[in-house]
Amino acid sequence: MVSTTTDGRSARWEAHRQERRKTLVESAIRTIRTRGASVGMDDIAAEAGTSKTVFYRHFTDRHGLYQAVADRVDELILRDIGTVLGETAKGAGLSALDLDPRSVIRAAIDAYLQLVERDPELYRFIVSAPIVGAEKSGNAAQAVASATGKMAGQISDLISAALVDRGNDPAPARLWGHSLVGLVRAGADAWLAGLAGDLAREELTDQLTDLAWSGIKIAWRHSTHE
Repeated sequence: MVSTTTDGRSARWEAHRQERRKTLVESAIRTIRTRGASVGMDDIAAEAGTSKTVFYRHFTDRHGLYQAVADRVDELILRDIGTVLGETAKGAGLSALDLDPRSVIRAAIDAYLQLVERDPELYRFIVSAPIVGAEKSGNAAQAVASATGKMAGQISDLISAALVDRGNDPAPARLWGHSLVGLVRAGADAWLAGLAGDLAREELTDQLTDLAWSGIKIAWRHSTHE
């Protein structure tokens, strides 16, 4: 009886802790959106109505908070990829599983650029990690590499699934996933800095898709889509 009661309390406490972490992450994201990517921990804590000590209790340090925010951004991008895939498939009278690899790549690129367009300060926070850099030199680059690497892995899984279904070897897909994220990030950074002229997001998506697909379709000799 004691063990069962203890286990029940532990489960309830863990659920409460996870819910509290989620609330703090969402509060941090709102603060980043309103205060900018370079916002400090004092402002993040104040906007959440709590203290830095509480944040560190839940996330250990600034790096931990950054990673939690990056994980949430990953979720948002994957959600947007699903939305774009669904809309593309519906427009073509297909299911999302029947879409060609090029459409999958385009959906991933468009979802990434949607984040940049919708949340430019949140995007800057993810790709520069200024809050982590305030601790130790080199930590920011490591944190960004980890966050974008996870994103690349998820995108490469999508690309791999789309291509393997057509009889191709999945081995290069992870490398291409990382390369694709690097390509899109470079284009997104230039776009955000105003170096791409007056391109709309849809136009930039098309251009980056053409660039990425022109290489991948050559490598995948058995691809059914040109």
